[in-house]
Amino acid sequence: MTELAVDPVLVLLGVSPTGELATNAAELLGAAARIGTPVAVIIAGPGHGQDAATAAGARGAHRVLLAETPYVDSALTAQLVDGLVTAYERVNPSAVLIANSIEGRDVAGRFAVRTQNALAVDAIGVDRDAEGIIVHHSVYGGAYDVDSAVTFGIPVVTIREGGVEDRAAAANPTIDSLEYVQTGRTAATIVSFTPEQARSSRPALRGATRVVAGGRGVGSAEDFALVEQLADVLGAAVGASRVAVDSGYVPHSYQVGQTGVSVAPQLYIALGISGAIQHRAGMQTAKTIVAINKDPEALIFEIADFGVVGDLFTVVPQLVSALTAKKE
Repeated sequence: MTELAVDPVLVLLGVSPTGELATNAAELLGAAARIGTPVAVIIAGPGHGQDAATAAGARGAHRVLLAETPYVDSALTAQLVDGLVTAYERVNPSAVLIANSIEGRDVAGRFAVRTQNALAVDAIGVDRDAEGIIVHHSVYGGAYDVDSAVTFGIPVVTIREGGVEDRAAAANPTIDSLEYVQTGRTAATIVSFTPEQARSSRPALRGATRVVAGGRGVGSAEDFALVEQLADVLGAAVGASRVAVDSGYVPHSYQVGQTGVSVAPQLYIALGISGAIQHRAGMQTAKTIVAINKDPEALIFEIADFGVVGDLFTVVPQLVSALTAKKE
């Protein structure tokens, strides 16, 4: 058996039913490299594992524990937990990192209970000091940054997509087969799978590095096209406040906030958004926040790095023209 890495950090990487490595893989491996040596766990459908393992190496995995099984596409999370437990027993890691997705949170909770380790959720970063691993969180709608550390076992950490800037250097990983026993524990069954057809050339909102979002101040579904124009010039994803969604300007999938999608992009531009705490809860960890609002008392200005007090229907067209001219 090949010797495992020194001070390994186990990272569960998602693979789509069509074989693509999850977009959050680079963040997870970057976070792992900050506190140890990234060891990826990949559990994929038949024929998809090798390409996913190679992609993991390009994103910084020093080792890959790989399993291919047809059952991963027929039952939710159960196969992932079974495989991750086996990898944990084999590697004896200092931490386990998992994406803070719906599936990832389910896996993390089941895994932590089964292995009797501590769970730290929705982290925006990890570090190490003389006493061990520290997990960073943004809480209460981004109003406070707090740190946590485990008092027993090792930390099982779910990482918020877009929350980690660190990236690991590409590696040429050793790929080992991961054989595990299916426990047969209760799991939801996947009856069928149909890939969703791409509806837009814009980036997906969750995990986007740039987001342009519109709120009540946009005024109508027709005028929301102005938000989309600015997003397209910047190559950004499009978001919205809950009021804009409830008013029918855009679908619920666009909603950023406490009851929508949480984002942590490099750039977040808020157009006509007042900045209610429910909205701020989903975007306040953005690296740079730009707000355009005609109300100088809007709460969004309290957290904005740059603010423009003005009519967005005057400001945004000028901004689009300036950015377009700069590209030419």
